[in-house]
Amino acid sequence: MADASTTRIFAVANQKGGVGKTTTTVSLAAALAERGKRVLVVDLDPQGNATMGLGVNGRQFERSVYDVLLNDVPMADVVEPVGLPNLFVAPATLDLAGVEQELTSVISRELRLKRALASVDGDFDFIFVDCPPSLGLITINAFAAATDIMVPVQTEYYALEGLTQLQKIVDLVQKNLNPTLRITKVVLTMYDARNTLSVDVAREVKKHFPDELCKTVIPRTVRLAEAPSYGQPITEYDRTGKGAKAYKALAEEILNG
Repeated sequence: MADASTTRIFAVANQKGGVGKTTTTVSLAAALAERGKRVLVVDLDPQGNATMGLGVNGRQFERSVYDVLLNDVPMADVVEPVGLPNLFVAPATLDLAGVEQELTSVISRELRLKRALASVDGDFDFIFVDCPPSLGLITINAFAAATDIMVPVQTEYYALEGLTQLQKIVDLVQKNLNPTLRITKVVLTMYDARNTLSVDVAREVKKHFPDELCKTVIPRTVRLAEAPSYGQPITEYDRTGKGAKAYKALAEEILNG
């Protein structure tokens, strides 16, 4: 088991949808689990895509992340194994869709997830929190609990649009709830080296995030897009493909600091 203070908690966030956020969460978690690290994926998106992408049916649970956030159910009680060694998920159900409104009257509403994760601190080497594509109360809970923020950025037009807003929320959370919080990793997704736009966007992102930009870029591949519908991370679905290799390289990059 990891020492209590060594659990790294990544909030994987971008309020733009369709940037490869859930694919990155699931694939990176699986790649790290394959390297022998104990990894928990916390699915905070009401659509439950990370839950389904790990082959877990979110409808069959009596309790989910919703109960952790609202009813003080211990995190350990909702954690499920996903059938791959070292990999676990705290599943999302549709109940989460209403949680923003329900949390507004709850005391310390921004710190619900932080408290819940503190109870499993040291049980995992890495925790990846898949945030919904918005900057509401659920995402603020993730930021308040996180040690790191990872931002997947699609190499397309307007890629940097919204990142200014994301940075503002990060600064607010840092000031009021989590003093050490910052964006530590920016990952380029859906990259096509033959496409000048991809190359231009990569250059632009590097200008804004020179230290945070990961060396590994995630290519645009059909197999990566297919994997979730089979309920498998890319490292299982297409083990020797470009997508799996990229996420394994990204896992190495994270392990090597």
